[in-house]
Amino acid sequence: MIDYFVIGLWLAVFLDLLLGDPRWLPHPIRLIGSLCGYSEKTFRSLIKSERLAGIGAVFMVLGATVGVLVSMFYALSLFSAALSSFVAVVLLYTSIALRDLAGHASVVRSALAGEGTDRLDLARQKVGMMVGRDPSVLDEQGVVRACVESVAENMSDGVIAPLFWAFGSAMVVGEGIWALPVAAGAAMVYKAVNTMDSMFGYKNERYLYFGRFAARLDDVVNYLPARLTSLFIILAAPFVGASIRGAFAITQRDHHRHASPNAGYPEAAMAGALGVRLGGANVYFGKMVQKPNIGDENRGLTFEDIEFANRLMYGASILAVALFSICAILTRG
Repeated sequence: MIDYFVIGLWLAVFLDLLLGDPRWLPHPIRLIGSLCGYSEKTFRSLIKSERLAGIGAVFMVLGATVGVLVSMFYALSLFSAALSSFVAVVLLYTSIALRDLAGHASVVRSALAGEGTDRLDLARQKVGMMVGRDPSVLDEQGVVRACVESVAENMSDGVIAPLFWAFGSAMVVGEGIWALPVAAGAAMVYKAVNTMDSMFGYKNERYLYFGRFAARLDDVVNYLPARLTSLFIILAAPFVGASIRGAFAITQRDHHRHASPNAGYPEAAMAGALGVRLGGANVYFGKMVQKPNIGDENRGLTFEDIEFANRLMYGASILAVALFSICAILTRG
């Protein structure tokens, strides 16, 4: 029997590796972002309580996302099962950000590896597109640290988590032509939650109460993917010349040294695999924030660590796809 989910999963990953996130393609995440902005404006005007308004905005975004997905796939299935599967593969592809994340990191590395006098300023500018901290105060090692941390954390949000929810939902549905549309739909719902967190989940005056529910929901849906991401980094480490022993040890020791209940896992695994120290002081919105250190400072960070982080991300991601595929085949075989 043909396993539609496994075939669709590999096709989606292949499309991401081939195309990345082309600006000419109407991206559903941008549409979800626009919906988030509209829902915030709507519920702030309707409800005085910021916390209740934030909850209402979350349910509006999720309800609209699910409603559109169900309606679209139902209509497509009436017309053509093949077309429904094709659209599902495209949607699943758009939920993955492997090539785009690696590309942003590589641009930072290239800037630091350059020879111009403005190379550090250029690297600060490029890493500022990846992180929320103030890049203008970062030295060279600070830029590398910010980039490596971003790769580790966003690997969970942008690659492993959507694949995990696609896999899990496909296992619930079982084999058949609906497995792939349901998997793609689950990945998009996850991205809706993640997008709301990226827009509402700030601990500042505007979003402290309004964004609290979105942030907590994002913590819940990323609980298992973040821990799996650290596992995949550990397993991929020896294949890219990194330390599997260091990755495992630092994950065990330092995973809790992060304000997020989830982000510490992939960051600790990455720090241990590379043998470097992450965390430390950063400036956010003009305020100095001292984060706990993650990992051991066996050596100073260099721009080559960005390339190693990318290799780990690619290796861990392909390993995750392979293991999800094997589990799907064995479970339904």
